[in-house]
Amino acid sequence: MNSTKHWRRRMAATDKKPKNWVVVRLGDFAVFQKGKKPKRVEKKYSTICSLPYVNIKAFEKGLVDEYTDGDGCVLCDDNDFLMVWDGARAGYVGKAIKGALGSTLIKIRFPGINQDYAYYFLQSKYLQINTKAKGTGIPHVDPNLLWNYDFPIPPLPEQVQIVSKIDKLFSNLDKGIERLKAAQQQLKIYRQSVLKWAFEGRLTNSNLNKSGLPIGWKWQKIGDVATSLDHLRKPINKKVRAKRFGNIPYYGANGQTGCIDDFLFDEPLILVVEDETFTGRILPFSYKISGKSWVNNHAHILRPKENIDINFINYQLWYYPFLPLTTGTTGRKKLTKNALMNAPIKICSIEEQQSIVFEIESRLSVCNKIEEGIIKDLQQAEALRRSILKQAFEGKLLPNDLKDELSHSLSEQIRLN
Repeated sequence: MNSTKHWRRRMAATDKKPKNWVVVRLGDFAVFQKGKKPKRVEKKYSTICSLPYVNIKAFEKGLVDEYTDGDGCVLCDDNDFLMVWDGARAGYVGKAIKGALGSTLIKIRFPGINQDYAYYFLQSKYLQINTKAKGTGIPHVDPNLLWNYDFPIPPLPEQVQIVSKIDKLFSNLDKGIERLKAAQQQLKIYRQSVLKWAFEGRLTNSNLNKSGLPIGWKWQKIGDVATSLDHLRKPINKKVRAKRFGNIPYYGANGQTGCIDDFLFDEPLILVVEDETFTGRILPFSYKISGKSWVNNHAHILRPKENIDINFINYQLWYYPFLPLTTGTTGRKKLTKNALMNAPIKICSIEEQQSIVFEIESRLSVCNKIEEGIIKDLQQAEALRRSILKQAFEGKLLPNDLKDELSHSLSEQIRLN
């Protein structure tokens, strides 16, 4: 740990901090240790392996699925902070659970500092640490960035007040975010309801016959109303895909996945997921493409026949219960061409198809505008969260009169080596 003189030099170079604060180099103040992979790890708890192994899953989700005997391990406790050192979440920080520290994590302590104050400081740096992670394969925290941060330290009572203020502001912010996400979920439910109403005929035709279909509607096979172009699809050579030039979209089972310089199709078509994790999948299973495009061999390709509106078919497939038609093991279901083309679908006159599409799109358009506003509000909420942390560590979160009351000698709170 560096001397008081060094801290004052760093403080003098930082003109945004209050006069009663000191600024230290984070690496000179924090006590940290990287985790290790235990020699012995078991999937189940036993009298020998009784210590939770705190891997990423245990850290982020609180789900312990591995245990160790503790031999040669780095131990962490409930009052430690953990930071993800390696992987996509590099720089993410949270509070520890008691156990043996995983090899992709580090534990951090801040002696003489309110630990929640330190936690919020690390939180304020996550975005920068994560976006500037090092490594071409598995990214990891850049230690030169992390440990060279200026760590501003106010008097201890002020730290407590800052944490209290952040907690209060974040609590209000989280309640607002929770309401926005609930509204998002309601929009998803409403969209599905719109599709349900549409293909029950309730948006355009309320006269149901004994079969449950509106008057003038009938059941037909998908193969009767659309032609399969699966024989024209093809896997794309990896070298060709790697070129990535031109502006022709390349479609796979999950939508557009890249661009290449040639095309197979130049017309509106419907793609239906063929090979995917169907269990728990959210709508849609199908999507419409238009113009020049490549399609690989993991999506069925449908061309609607005469007097069939492409959007009418596509929206109905969004709502279609495909799961019972699939075969294969759980988690890797497959929808075969035969199952798809023989699946029943509701058909009405082309005029009513177009009316239904109009009714669907007018409602979904309103949903989309509302969701755009929700997404914007969520983005603003996260920006506000960052702003709160920024103000907190610039000494701007508390009123000046309260800061004066809290000011006292730093020597009482920081123990120097």
